[in-house]
Amino acid sequence: MMRKMLLLILSLSPLFAQANVYSLPTNGGRLIGELQTHVVEKGDYFKTIADKYNIGILELMETNPGVDPFLPTVGTALVIPTQMLLPDVPRKGIVINLPELRLYYYPKNGREVHVFPVGIGRIGRETPEMTTKIKARIPNPSWTPPASLRAEHLRERGEVLPRVVPAGPDNPLGKYAMQLSYGDGSYLIHGTNKDFGIGMRVSAGCIRLNPDDIEWLFSQAKYGDSVRVINQTVKISAEPDGRHIIEVHSPLSESEHEQREKVISLNSKIVKFISQSHVDSDKANDALLTQNGIPMNIAQEAFTVLDADALAQ
Repeated sequence: MMRKMLLLILSLSPLFAQANVYSLPTNGGRLIGELQTHVVEKGDYFKTIADKYNIGILELMETNPGVDPFLPTVGTALVIPTQMLLPDVPRKGIVINLPELRLYYYPKNGREVHVFPVGIGRIGRETPEMTTKIKARIPNPSWTPPASLRAEHLRERGEVLPRVVPAGPDNPLGKYAMQLSYGDGSYLIHGTNKDFGIGMRVSAGCIRLNPDDIEWLFSQAKYGDSVRVINQTVKISAEPDGRHIIEVHSPLSESEHEQREKVISLNSKIVKFISQSHVDSDKANDALLTQNGIPMNIAQEAFTVLDADALAQ
C-alpha cells in the first residue's frame, strides 16, 4: 500500500533537476560535498524536495527517518544528503552504487565528479553487479520489451504491451539510451517519460535517470567508456585531517515480504577499519545500526584533534 501511495504522489510533481557536481579530493581523501538543510514549507513533500536538490526520494527518506514523506510538518528541518564518500573503485567512467541509488560520472579531466540519482531494478528484476562498458549510444530509442516482461505485465496489470514501442512520448526509455556490453546487451542506462521512479527500485533491471541528467550524460559519455555497477553498502575513509569516516546505507531487500534485520555483513577491510584503537566503537555501531546514508566521523575526538594539530605544524 505504501509503495502504491508513493507512486501516486510522485506522479504529481514536475521535474526540475539540477546537476550535482563536486570537486575531487586532491589530498588522498574520499569525502566530497557538504550536507545541506531544507526547512519544509507549505506545499512541500519529499518528491518536490528531492527534485529541487536532484537527489533520490529513498535517500531523502533514509536520511530523515520518522518524517512523513507525503505530509512533512511545515518548519521541519530536513537533512539533504549532498555529502558522501566516493565509492571504493577506480575513479573513471560511470560508477553506479546500487544501495545508494546513485550514479557517479568521472570526466577524463580528473578534477570533478557528477552525481545523479538513478532508478534501478525492482525486486525480482534486480540490476546485477557488473564491470562493463558502453556498447552503443542510441538517441530516440525504440523499446522492445522482452517476452518475460510482456507476460508479467499482462499477468499483473491485465494489459498487453506492444512488441515494439517506437520513439516518442509513450516510450519509457525517454529520449536517450546507452546500451551496456554486459550479458546479451539488454541492460541500458536510459531516461524516462514518466515523472517518478528516479531514486527508487522500479525498473526491469536497467538504470533510469531524469531526462535532463541522461541528456547531459549522453553528451559526455562515449562508446567504450567503462561502467561499473557495484553493491557497496558500507563505505569507509581515513581522511587526511584525522577523521575516520563511515557511510552506511540500508542493504537491498531481496523479496517484497522480507523482514530485513538491520545487520550488515562486513568484509575484513571494514572490520579492520572499525576495530582500530582510535575508533569510537559506540559511534561505529550507531552508524551500522541507523544506516542513514550520512557520512559519520567515528574517530575518537582526541585522535582527530591531535592529527589536525600535526597537519597544521
